[in-house]
Amino acid sequence: MAVTVIYDDKPASAAGAQPQGDDLWMPLGELRAAAGWELKPEGLCRDERCVPIPPAQRDQFLRGDMVNLAALARRLGQPVVHDDAHAVWFFGESADARRSALASLKAPDFTLPDLEGKTHSLSDYRGRKVLLLSWASW
Repeated sequence: MAVTVIYDDKPASAAGAQPQGDDLWMPLGELRAAAGWELKPEGLCRDERCVPIPPAQRDQFLRGDMVNLAALARRLGQPVVHDDAHAVWFFGESADARRSALASLKAPDFTLPDLEGKTHSLSDYRGRKVLLLSWASW
């Protein structure tokens, strides 16, 4: 059964992925398409960023042609949530990325419909003052 991997809010199907408890082992050939990472001599790399694999922990990250995406996420401080019944794995933003976003004081962009169904994005109002109201029943 294929596993759905949601990384950077983009879903991808990984046919060869093998969940094992809190670990998600993926074929190296599917890793780039699912999460944008690839194995290089420097370690696991995504664009210009490389995460070295400590030799003492190599078996936690690599087994043959499989890589443990969940172990990489844990090393990066990314939250990981998985639903085994539906074969879905979600990888959130790292704590460092969230901290940087909060320090910038810029609200993340989002799009929501108004009462008439017309969609509005926060980015449509950049440079203008915006009052955001939210409500919850709990």
